[in-house]
Amino acid sequence: MSEKPVILIADDDPDLRSLVRLHVELLDCEVLEANDGAVALETILVEQPDLVILDVMMPELTGWEILRYIRSKEAIADMKVLMLTGIGETLNELSSPIYGADDYLDKPFKGEVLLDKVRKLLGLAG
Repeated sequence: MSEKPVILIADDDPDLRSLVRLHVELLDCEVLEANDGAVALETILVEQPDLVILDVMMPELTGWEILRYIRSKEAIADMKVLMLTGIGETLNELSSPIYGADDYLDKPFKGEVLLDKVRKLLGLAG
């Protein structure tokens, strides 16, 4: 991967997007943001990021709806998706694999755990 990886942070909470951005920018990547599900899906289709960090509860489209769409489209079906949500660890752990997420992380989270998961999903050296 000679180009910088592109990561989309999709969350309706601007403070959380800023916090995630602060962490993932340490990995020398390009960071895009979306503040609702409709913007997130449009950004996914136009930019085709390497990784989507996706909140579940957003206006317009939920993270689950976006993930289901990604997995249903051959051109983007292998896109990496990390679910980042406050719905509860057990529900997240059960739901994320069912919908096809590559990994999940519960809010609140530790920055180093987020970075470890992002590195793993992008195939970056730790």
